[in-house]
Amino acid sequence: MRRPDQQTTTRPTTDPAPGTGTGADATADTPPDGGTGAGSLPDGTTRSGHPAGPGPSGTGPAEGHPGDLTTEAVLAPYLRGQAADFLRSLRLHHEHSAPADAGGHDAAAATRALRRAARRISGSLHTFRAALDPHWADQLRAELAWLSGVLAREHAYAGRLTRLVEALHQLSGPALPAARGARAAGETAASDAQGRAALGVGAARAGALLERRLTLARTRSHSAALQALGSSRFHAVADAVALLASDVPLAPGTTGRTPEALLEPAERAEQRLLAAVAALPPADTEPYNEAQDAAWHQARLLLRLHRYAHEVVLGAAAPALGSCGHALDLHRDAVEAAAAAAAAARTPRIAPATAYALGVLHADQRHEVEAARAVFRETWPYATALTAP
Repeated sequence: MRRPDQQTTTRPTTDPAPGTGTGADATADTPPDGGTGAGSLPDGTTRSGHPAGPGPSGTGPAEGHPGDLTTEAVLAPYLRGQAADFLRSLRLHHEHSAPADAGGHDAAAATRALRRAARRISGSLHTFRAALDPHWADQLRAELAWLSGVLAREHAYAGRLTRLVEALHQLSGPALPAARGARAAGETAASDAQGRAALGVGAARAGALLERRLTLARTRSHSAALQALGSSRFHAVADAVALLASDVPLAPGTTGRTPEALLEPAERAEQRLLAAVAALPPADTEPYNEAQDAAWHQARLLLRLHRYAHEVVLGAAAPALGSCGHALDLHRDAVEAAAAAAAAARTPRIAPATAYALGVLHADQRHEVEAARAVFRETWPYATALTAP
């Protein structure tokens, strides 16, 4: 962990050194936000910079002067900008409401943008709750979390099916995937050929089984999303966001508060992230231990909150954490794909070859989990935080 007296990534510097770095936030679940940001390097030094134009929410970023980091000058415009993005995406979704499987790519893009704005509003309400009306913030945050979750399921099932079918196609190719490490001394070419044949036969049946299960789940999720978007609950959320686009309910006495009202919550979000990363299991743990997945999922959520707080305070996401967020997204996808393969293997009365192919697929996805964790450790900018104190 870094020393308490080291500069944090969310506290701007007043005199940035010449030659500061730039970068773009490019995670899997959000498009690149563009612009530059401030990131803390592995040695504890910082770099700062700001986009030449508007920030991610369509509002101007903070200029790096402590006096400008007030709730009225920074947080309120950010929330209003994200609320405007939410309403704009909602209008585009209504205009392009064709089903995703019928070529409604514009509707799918609008749904992603809608979820993106909802996540940023919800994350900011969580981090900066003390600067806002707490009752209003808690209620709206819970409703936005519900909406984002409902809208995410259809996309998640579709991506999971694509991932598993592609993995099955690669695994059932001309060569059986080699075991990790040295091959067993008694393994023969005949048993290898037998394994390839069994995998080839079972892969087709396993793919068909996964397609039936995940397509059904995707269809149900699509229906649930349409039902949610037409419900009175969603209309209440949309009305609340529409009010947020023009008026941000601030906590009493917020006017004229010092910059610490924003800096301290942002730094607490950063410290929670660092503590969660420090508590992650060591690199030599068993990749099949699914009990350890929850700690990695928690780190992913905290990283997202830290990135959103960074956007609020500095006007752009931390570029140094873009690769880390992408690795954790891949980790989440591999974990859920492995779970889907295991659930399909528990289907009653399936053929042994099908169960064998699903078992190989499960092992492949768990190795993808291990690979994503390795990428995260390699790209995490604070190497000392990977070892628990």
